[in-house]
Amino acid sequence: MSATADRRPMHHASDTDQHAPDVRPPGRRLAHGTLADLWNGRDNGIGAIRLGLAISVVLAHATSLGFGWEDLGQSLFQDQTNVGTLAVFGFFVLSGLLITRSAQHTSVGRFAWHRALRILPGLWVCLLITAFVAAPVVALHQRGTLTGFWDGPKGPLQYVTGNWFTGVRQYGIQDLLADTPWGREIGGNSVFNGALWSLVYETACYAAVAVLAVTAVLRRVRWLVPVIAVILYGCILADQIRGWTLEGPPAEHYGFIVPPLVGDVFAQWLIYLGALFLTGATIELYRDRVPIHDGLALACLVILAGSLLLGGFFVAGFPTLAYLLVWAAVRAPRRLRRIGATNDYSYGIYIYGFLVQQLLATFGGNRWGYLPYTALSLLITAVVAYASWHLVERRALALKDRRRR
Repeated sequence: MSATADRRPMHHASDTDQHAPDVRPPGRRLAHGTLADLWNGRDNGIGAIRLGLAISVVLAHATSLGFGWEDLGQSLFQDQTNVGTLAVFGFFVLSGLLITRSAQHTSVGRFAWHRALRILPGLWVCLLITAFVAAPVVALHQRGTLTGFWDGPKGPLQYVTGNWFTGVRQYGIQDLLADTPWGREIGGNSVFNGALWSLVYETACYAAVAVLAVTAVLRRVRWLVPVIAVILYGCILADQIRGWTLEGPPAEHYGFIVPPLVGDVFAQWLIYLGALFLTGATIELYRDRVPIHDGLALACLVILAGSLLLGGFFVAGFPTLAYLLVWAAVRAPRRLRRIGATNDYSYGIYIYGFLVQQLLATFGGNRWGYLPYTALSLLITAVVAYASWHLVERRALALKDRRRR
């Protein structure tokens, strides 16, 4: 997710129930084969990769949120993307793989229940903390009073009720934080947590997988999934030919829709993120035909780097990024494969990082320079993510297998 996240995608998809049981003793790994041969239950690097992607988002946001600079990597990547948005793209690939695996092994009702438990409780607590803890503190700091703070239509209550179902319909609260470096960069607008913008697209992908599962596409006509992915990639190729760049929400080349509860959903982002998600889904559905080969991974790395540095990222870089993530998950060293197996802090880092950095900026935490500001924001975000996992997310997930009376 980029630092311009209030206008543009670490949902990230974070899951704890997506892995098949171990079938080989830990540590014994084949040197080559297909993904089906080498994927060893929970013994993989998915947790470490997702944690790294979440941290990348925080690092990327530090430049713009703390100092009003361009997004990290924006110029280096020829203005095609940046480090934060690249991390979001990676999340959607991994989410497509894991969520499709989940949908194949659970009923649609239980699938929806699991997804809701993973996303919503953590989000709801984040919204409540933002509206009724962080925002009042900022109001007192900036204005010295809470007079008028609780009033609508841009008050804290409206912030919570407007954003509770993953879509963000209100980014700011009472025009606070408008004078931060990020607020000034976007024209004096109030934004507390722009990182939440990608959750609605993640939810849309979940809904699409649920439809594919209930219609038996995943079991009987799985070839339809890569066909849809190819169609979406065709739209991306057409965009590149026309010069329609993906600069971030709102991307209005295709217009937008306004579903109930979630606000604006931009079609171009649905196409790009949907293509990545379905690429991950295709890899999972055809895991017995996906080779895991170090030479192929090296070729993909060269192509990905070339597309980022020279151009053509959305055409050449998307599929190579997807393969590299899956290859890295299989080839991850044993120590890295332990990360996230029990405690998954990536979602908390993602949903709280933007808020922490905005608060640090408004209270002068950026006066010591980029490196101290970035390190401090990472430290505070990690502490908050730790609390979010152990006090909210993990407790919610404990309900996922509870039977109805």
